[in-house]
Amino acid sequence: MIRLAVTGNIGSGKTTICKIFESLDIAVYYADIEAKKLYTRKDVIASVKELFGEHILNSENKLRSSDLAEIVFNDPGKLKQLNNVIHPLVLDDFLAWAKEHHDDKYIIYESALLFESGFFRHFDRSILVISPQALAMSRVMKRDGISESAFKARAVQQESEDKKRHLADYLIHNDETTPLIPQVMALHQTFCSISE
Repeated sequence: MIRLAVTGNIGSGKTTICKIFESLDIAVYYADIEAKKLYTRKDVIASVKELFGEHILNSENKLRSSDLAEIVFNDPGKLKQLNNVIHPLVLDDFLAWAKEHHDDKYIIYESALLFESGFFRHFDRSILVISPQALAMSRVMKRDGISESAFKARAVQQESEDKKRHLADYLIHNDETTPLIPQVMALHQTFCSISE
């Protein structure tokens, strides 16, 4: 089984690409979605409270996710502290999930912070989804209902696309002019032939 990672900067269209792979019956692990689930665990809540203080919790002792995002996306040091809590748990969860799919030809791990976290070392191949920044910003502002400055605060936390290009094995262009399905199909055929 090949472990494949799909990454890209905010608004690049990673999820869209992964949905196409899913339509081909490829199992996809969405790291951001699984990480959000971890924030409901008591041990994670306790760790985050210890890092950021009591005010990060609401009256039901649950994390105020919007307050947490406001803090970490404006302070790289705090973001790093939070990632040090969450990333190892996500990796453990993924590895357990991967064992359930050991008979698959290949599986996909989707994550925005693949290279920043160092997780790329756990994968056989990586795909970088690239998109013009103006298009990515437009997508995210529309999708999340955030301002341009909020987008830029998130985007600056990620490595540049140029730096990631040197680390990735494959590129997918999501620029709304290059068709996506042929790009995904070509990679799908490559991974199926490698795994045989």
